[in-house]
Amino acid sequence: MRANTGDRLLMHGRVVGQHDRVAEILEVLGTDGEPPYRVRFEDGHEAVLSPGPDSVVQEGNQR
Repeated sequence: MRANTGDRLLMHGRVVGQHDRVAEILEVLGTDGEPPYRVRFEDGHEAVLSPGPDSVVQEGNQR
């Protein structure tokens, strides 16, 4: 998985009834776009994470 700052990370729910979560990638901490990423979720919560196979990177607007 490779991402850039400004991309969106879509994490699919793992169990029935669990909603998908979307986060903006604020910082790429790995080399060459690899995880871990510092992200901000829709509710403003920030975290550092390494996404699993249930996640998809969506290209964001490049500034």
